[in-house]
Amino acid sequence: MKQLFLKITTVLLTLLVLFSTFSFTVESHYCGDFLMDVSFTGNAADCGMQMEQTAVKKKKNCCKDELQKIEGQDELQHASTDDFDLLKQQFLTSFLVSYNDLFLPKETKKTVCKELHPPEIPKNYQVLFQVFLI
Repeated sequence: MKQLFLKITTVLLTLLVLFSTFSFTVESHYCGDFLMDVSFTGNAADCGMQMEQTAVKKKKNCCKDELQKIEGQDELQHASTDDFDLLKQQFLTSFLVSYNDLFLPKETKKTVCKELHPPEIPKNYQVLFQVFLI
């Protein structure tokens, strides 16, 4: 279970670093207030209204293209060991020890007493003292 959790965490962190360095563009074409096409890889297809608009110069163009560019990181910061002082080392050591103790198996033993019998009563005290329940 611990190995599976470690593998899943490793893959997720790797994908996080990979996707944070990607940059991509999203191009969308609107005709009026309606979204006509969205493209992640190239140019968004237009609706054909632009050819009609060139013939009539007086009307305002109702189509518009939006381009959203999402920039990724260009440089990743590398951790340096220069600023890793004694206080941070103590914190990291205590954290790792306490975290590792969370996964220790609990040792509980169940005692089952199958061979025990009730104690023998040597005398019958009810008859001896002549005390009887009615």
